[in-house]
Formats: sequence, C-alpha cells, structure tokens
Amino acid sequence: MPRRSREAGFTLIEVLVALAIIAVAMSAAVRVAGLMTQSNGLLRDRSIALLAAQSRLAELRLEGRLPSGMKAVECDQGRLLLRCEQVIAGAGNGPLLTVGVQVFDRSHEAPALARVETLLNRAAMK
Repeated sequence: MPRRSREAGFTLIEVLVALAIIAVAMSAAVRVAGLMTQSNGLLRDRSIALLAAQSRLAELRLEGRLPSGMKAVECDQGRLLLRCEQVIAGAGNGPLLTVGVQVFDRSHEAPALARVETLLNRAAMK
C-alpha cells in the first residue's frame, strides 16, 4: 500500500492569506455601516429642521401680521438646538408677500439644515 507523502489540509500561508482577505472585507463593512449611521443622523436632523421651518410658517400665518424684514428666533425641536431665520419681503404694494424660513443648527456653524419659501396673500393676513 503506497504512503502519502503529504497530508490533506491547508498550509499556514493559505490560512494567513484567507484571514487577510476576511480582515479587509470586514473593515470595509464596518466603514460602510459607520457612514450609513452618520447619514441616517444627518437625514433625521434635516427632517426635524424641515418640520421646524413648516411650524414657523404656520405660526406666521396665525399671527396675521407680517412685518417686512429679517428676524431670527430660536425654534428648538427636542434635543436639537435650532435657529429659524425668517425673511419677509413684499413686492411694493402688490398683494403677495414672499416669506422664507431657513433653519440652522445653533450648536455649530454650518449651512442651513432646511429652507422653505412661500407666497402669502397680504389681504388675507389682515
């Protein structure tokens, strides 16, 4: 009966190469998961900021009087410290007012999280 000179199995080099490939794949997967989590948090903050802007527009409609110019007010939503900047401009004596609201994060300087603009009838506000 002939004897096998080599035993079946993996060599140490093959195992190390396989482990290196798995390590690279796992590090890529962890990086992708981290980026997805970060993107999810930013999307959540932008959605909440949009709600804050829409709420500010509703408040302005309910107030009934819209003085022209710019005004900044705090419009916190839960744990988010937000600042709403409203700009109201009229086209002369025309019936329409342009109302814009931008929402910023008060905790750090960054571009606006949300921006909403609308036209309101000046006659309906009185």
